[in-house]
Amino acid sequence: MELPAALQAGINSVLQGVSLADLQNAAATLSRRYRAEVMDGRLHIGGEPAARAYLATRMPATYAAVRQSFEMAAEISPEFAPASMLDVGAGPGTVLWAAADCWPGLDRADMIEASPFIRQFGEQLAAPSTVMQRHWRTGRAEDELKKAEAADLVTLAYVLDELPPATQASLVDKLWLLTKGMLVLIEPGTPAGTRRILAARERLLALGAHLSGPCAHSHACPLVEPDWCHFAARVARSRMHRLAKGAEVPFEDEKFIFIAATRWHGNSLPARVLAPPRSGSGKVTLKLCQADGQVQNRMLTRRDGQSYKSASRADWGDAL
Repeated sequence: MELPAALQAGINSVLQGVSLADLQNAAATLSRRYRAEVMDGRLHIGGEPAARAYLATRMPATYAAVRQSFEMAAEISPEFAPASMLDVGAGPGTVLWAAADCWPGLDRADMIEASPFIRQFGEQLAAPSTVMQRHWRTGRAEDELKKAEAADLVTLAYVLDELPPATQASLVDKLWLLTKGMLVLIEPGTPAGTRRILAARERLLALGAHLSGPCAHSHACPLVEPDWCHFAARVARSRMHRLAKGAEVPFEDEKFIFIAATRWHGNSLPARVLAPPRSGSGKVTLKLCQADGQVQNRMLTRRDGQSYKSASRADWGDAL
């Protein structure tokens, strides 16, 4: 997956003239914080160097994860066509671009971001966006949400990992109250990220929400650690992306996990593919999350006819 051309052009413009050494140092520091899932009360993007490093190295991966999450949710709720969005922890507007690409009818977006540095870049990059009404506010979510209006689509991407557990729970409650249609929460596809999403999932179900992805059911998650639910989005690296990370491979895989909660029942989902399919000579094995709340490793062979053909085309994260 690649960034929209207008967005990539904007990022290239912002990064023009920036010292590569400075960008690489800031990117390395930012990467260490994300990988360690540091929760020290400080923002991951606390200054301009970190903001520029985020644009170069993290925004493409975050965009891919958000866009794929939206696509998976939209597949179960094809009638959903949001006109308004509230995005908390908006960063440089990653969700804005992904939502506009998934739902072209999106007309208004309210975005809350605590870091003035990344917000400034977000406003600059959003100039060519097709979302005409864009409103940015700098501040902590707990303060700004008191003034926020309810929206069709409410989103929180890669934010829970910066908050203590007690704050996470109360924030999920507040976001659901502001959701008129669909709430989407996205986290890194780590065991810790999955635990945060499962806690939010349990809370949302208790509040009467319905699930529109990725789960095929509303029962307790059947996976037991060290196994955990997550997906992957393949990200095409631009030249600057590769240079900033000191990488040679032209792509990377961003692991993520999400939950989409709606005010309505979505279409029924028989199963979701939870891992890369394992293929052999005339057979394929799928790890499936099923509508009955169970996980099954199912092997199909050519003798299964059309079911085998469908399974052989399936990929990690697909709905069946």
